[in-house]
Amino acid sequence: MSKPPEDMKIAFTKHADNNFKRFKKSKINIPRKLVLETVNNPDHTDKNSDKPKIIASKDFNNRLVLRVVYKQEYAIITVITFYLAKKGRYYESN
Repeated sequence: MSKPPEDMKIAFTKHADNNFKRFKKSKINIPRKLVLETVNNPDHTDKNSDKPKIIASKDFNNRLVLRVVYKQEYAIITVITFYLAKKGRYYESN
């Protein structure tokens, strides 16, 4: 799995920023740090199903994964959205 270079700038769309509030309101804590970690060190990366966007996934708990949809242009990564999904729905995890 390839990961972006450490010196890449990471920006969030307004929609992605609003997701933090939406999840917090639902009493689900998804810290910005976890979203960044998912982009930088994913358990799984899908570069094919939504080209040119990339979907990075990381275990969230024992039954869910955090999926982060982003695009990479030059030295900037833009996080478009993120969401929780049931493990095994999009790929087989270990």
